[in-house]
Amino acid sequence: MRDNGRVTSATRQPETQAAPTRPRLIATDLDGTLLRDDKSVSPRTVAALAAAEEAGVEVFFVTGRPARWMDVVSDHVHGHGLAICGNGAAVVDLHGGPGAHRFVKVRELPRKNALDAVRLLREAAPGTVYAVEQTYGFNQEPAYPKLHMEVPDALAPAEELLAPDSPTAGEPVLKILAHHPELDPDAFLTLARLAVGDRANVTRSSPSALLEISGPEVSKASTLALCCAERGISHEEVVAFGDMPNDVEMLTWAGRSYAMGNAHPDVIAAASGRTVANNDDGVAVVIERLLEEHA
Repeated sequence: MRDNGRVTSATRQPETQAAPTRPRLIATDLDGTLLRDDKSVSPRTVAALAAAEEAGVEVFFVTGRPARWMDVVSDHVHGHGLAICGNGAAVVDLHGGPGAHRFVKVRELPRKNALDAVRLLREAAPGTVYAVEQTYGFNQEPAYPKLHMEVPDALAPAEELLAPDSPTAGEPVLKILAHHPELDPDAFLTLARLAVGDRANVTRSSPSALLEISGPEVSKASTLALCCAERGISHEEVVAFGDMPNDVEMLTWAGRSYAMGNAHPDVIAAASGRTVANNDDGVAVVIERLLEEHA
């Protein structure tokens, strides 16, 4: 299932372990996982995160969100202040507070790969429209629907936005968003992965037919593994939480992982355990139990 730290299977295999390893790091998705549906962090969850940090367990937020959407959790990063954003495309220091986030690590999507992915997916799924997420900018095609909070910096075909001579060519591309107005979300994901191949990593976190396209080998799991290696933390010492397909690799990689009560079926298959839904503070429920087990 694992080869030199790389995930090679999306399905959790049964494991036997004499005693649970004491966790050193908690990795949690945000939307649909740590956050309630109203995008708030509940008082119980705030207390659980603080208790974990007090017990010496690092907490990493690992999300598909861009850095500029991280204000909701900036007050809860505690010690290290780091979050993994854009499905692993960036590690961001949130210590500066809203508007002052600093990029610590960037794993970009090369523009050639991005252009190939756009072309191949257009051919495989006519009607697909795109947006481009960069470190400090967000651009989209005119036909791309209003799915996000901000006004785009530029409106143009994806081929122009990603061209080597575009006005933003000096700024790294973190991911491409691909939307289809008619296809089933899971069917669109399967089709896109077949079409794009190894040119990019394709996943999704939205309930709609909205895909997220990142650099080859870039995922929540691979960037989390890099951050853990820098800290001397093994995958057995990581507890992870998630609810959507973009969490599958991270949940498979972690020593212990929990699918939320509201999770996608693929997530339930990948995780080693299950907790209650995000609106019922499922992450806090598990953290409280873990801290009690290892008190």
